[in-house]
Amino acid sequence: MASETTDDSAPARPGWLRYLPLAVIGLVALAGAFFLRDLLSFETLRDNREALIAWRDANYALAVAGFMAAYVTIVAFSLPGATVATLTGGFLFGTFPGVAYNVIAATIGAVLIFLAARAGLGRRLSKGMDTSEGRLKKIKEGIHENQWSMLLLLRLLPVVPFFVANLLPALIGVGLVPFALTTLLGIAPGALVFTSVGAGLGAVFAAGETPDLGLIFEPHILLPLLGLAALSALPLVIKAVKGRKGLA
Repeated sequence: MASETTDDSAPARPGWLRYLPLAVIGLVALAGAFFLRDLLSFETLRDNREALIAWRDANYALAVAGFMAAYVTIVAFSLPGATVATLTGGFLFGTFPGVAYNVIAATIGAVLIFLAARAGLGRRLSKGMDTSEGRLKKIKEGIHENQWSMLLLLRLLPVVPFFVANLLPALIGVGLVPFALTTLLGIAPGALVFTSVGAGLGAVFAAGETPDLGLIFEPHILLPLLGLAALSALPLVIKAVKGRKGLA
């Protein structure tokens, strides 16, 4: 009798608690979009640059920890200001090691929102796809067969917002390790570009100008990024060609 009571009560315990992390993220994201949209901005960085540099020089390790914690929070809660945070990493710490701090913090934030989504909805939706028939099941199987290439493409070609790219893999049952590694590798090229822009903000501020974030669309930067995307898509192309030819 005691064991039956335990078994009956076990499924009820997760209940609404399963959705609590996603609910908290959603509420904080809404509040952040309303209250922080003007705070986490380029102007805020420009106006506080001297205080930030003085604080970094006096407390370097604490500055690194505080910056990365703030960046993780921005990504994990989908708050506005991720681009400004990347620029700040370059401004405070230089292109290197600033790009490492940016990429690691962004990856940790992405993993946190991925885990929250997987705990809340991901497992249930993934099981539903497994038991479904037809197109939905084929889509999931196709993604899992090519998940490394698909996930890298999702990062290298940001055709969807960053927070959506964090949620989608969780909802279709992608594993944590492939998600984390492809996020780390996939965001690195773009982060390097924006971190290097941030490293040159001192001269931009001195001239009273604003940074040119359109730099990423310059041919000498865009073409290598597209080349990386094409390279990550190559296994998909080869598999599609083999499939058409009836090869194994």
